Amino acid sequence: MKWTSLAGAAGLIAAFSLSVTAYAQDDRSVIRIGYAVSKTGPNAGGTAASTTPNYELWVKEVNDRGGIMLESLGKRVPVEVVEYDDRSNSEEAVRAVERLIVQDEVDLVLPPWGTSMNLAVAPILNQHGYPHLAVAAVTDRAYELSERWPNLFFYEGTSSEIATNALKVFATMRDAGTIGSKVAMIGISDSFGIELATAARKAAAEYNIDIVYDRSYPAGTQDFTLILGEIKALEPDVFLAFSYPPDTLTLTEQSRIQGFNPSVYFTSIGTAFPLFLERFGENAEGVMGVGGVDGDSELIQAYIARHKEFAGFEPDRFTSPLTYASLEILEQAIERVGDIDHEAIIAEMQSGSFETILGEVRFEGNMLQNVFQIGQWQGGEFHGIAPSDLPGARQPVAPKAPWTN
Repeated sequence: MKWTSLAGAAGLIAAFSLSVTAYAQDDRSVIRIGYAVSKTGPNAGGTAASTTPNYELWVKEVNDRGGIMLESLGKRVPVEVVEYDDRSNSEEAVRAVERLIVQDEVDLVLPPWGTSMNLAVAPILNQHGYPHLAVAAVTDRAYELSERWPNLFFYEGTSSEIATNALKVFATMRDAGTIGSKVAMIGISDSFGIELATAARKAAAEYNIDIVYDRSYPAGTQDFTLILGEIKALEPDVFLAFSYPPDTLTLTEQSRIQGFNPSVYFTSIGTAFPLFLERFGENAEGVMGVGGVDGDSELIQAYIARHKEFAGFEPDRFTSPLTYASLEILEQAIERVGDIDHEAIIAEMQSGSFETILGEVRFEGNMLQNVFQIGQWQGGEFHGIAPSDLPGARQPVAPKAPWTN
């Protein structure tokens, strides 16, 4: 692909970097797709790992096929991209999405990375009737928000669903005599961590699991030594962290250094990243976290290979495949409608079933169904382990082997 950088000299144009795929100059011969994502700031790592590579891969593959088929025109139409940097700031994201719709007049808008960013831009996308593919977003308000804004689709489940699945895995192993029932829990003190921790407490009571440590930590924390020391002294069976990627990596490294070896070690966002496996090597074996894939699926294996060839690195095993699948769903909905008709596309997404790298999928209540939410590194792959009734689900393995140097 050839990309042409455009930059304005004043006002909002100066606040963003703009890239346009140079496939056509005539707006009537292209489908213009815009997105504002975090190229800089604290969200940049998650965006670069899970969001942007899949957007770019999908655009390349669509244009390699000649574009998206629009029956209203009787031809395939290539995709043109308008891209902004939201700087990991929700106000910037809102302004950028507004500009994409009102000034750039894009046909479709793809979502940012992160729950708070998606919730920030949701009212704008709803106001203008655009489909909102909120892939990298987890909230217990998902069903409520989708009822209020029918254009809003969620993909990763709710906080309660994720936390309940995690605690169910722990309870199943406890009942089998594999581990005990003491859990030490920490979580980042934002909406993500607070919602998950609240749901985990409720699930722990339901499954008779004893939470022996329960503490939040502020965003940007880089030293968990004291917290881990306190937890280690309690000798919990399970360490459960509702963490973001930087925290996930730091916690794991500091746990290794301190020799903190619970039977179950669970961190959240970032655990499913290939970077986690690359950084910790054999120490990653047995670590649990949010996400997971059917590692034996030929569709998933082919997707991983294409992503690696295109981006130079493998996709993560949660948000990346869901992001790519969301674009497959969007493309199929557009082609069934035969035109860029937002209302009709939304209706098709709500009612149809779609063939994706995840297999055949559908929405219920604007929530994608049958998605792995809990995974574990086993034999070099982050296999899905819960929900346990999904195709390809692996049995959880415990206790985790002790850290090695």
